[in-house]
Amino acid sequence: MAYDEGLAERIRDRLSGDPDIAEKRMFGGVAFLHRGNMAVEVSGEDLMVRVGPDNTDAALARPGTRVFDMTGRPMRGWILVAGSALAQDDVLGEWIDEGHAFAASLPPK
Repeated sequence: MAYDEGLAERIRDRLSGDPDIAEKRMFGGVAFLHRGNMAVEVSGEDLMVRVGPDNTDAALARPGTRVFDMTGRPMRGWILVAGSALAQDDVLGEWIDEGHAFAASLPPK
């Protein structure tokens, strides 16, 4: 499955100031990792965001979100945001910042 390269470029622009960010192709998209921990990933036209188990319910209350479920078992701490909900740079930026902050809180891999 192809991923939205325009969305990936917007993420690159947002995270370009952090030397600890690396890109990696994963799950048919492109992931952005902070010291080896995934922060966000572009999957098709959607954005997968790592919010952490304690923030899952609050994240799912926001517009355009749904549970991340790749294997038939929902994964707490991970959500998908519809690409249509990311048209505004400030909304995308909030999601990137949230995923980045959670990944940065974890020990390096």
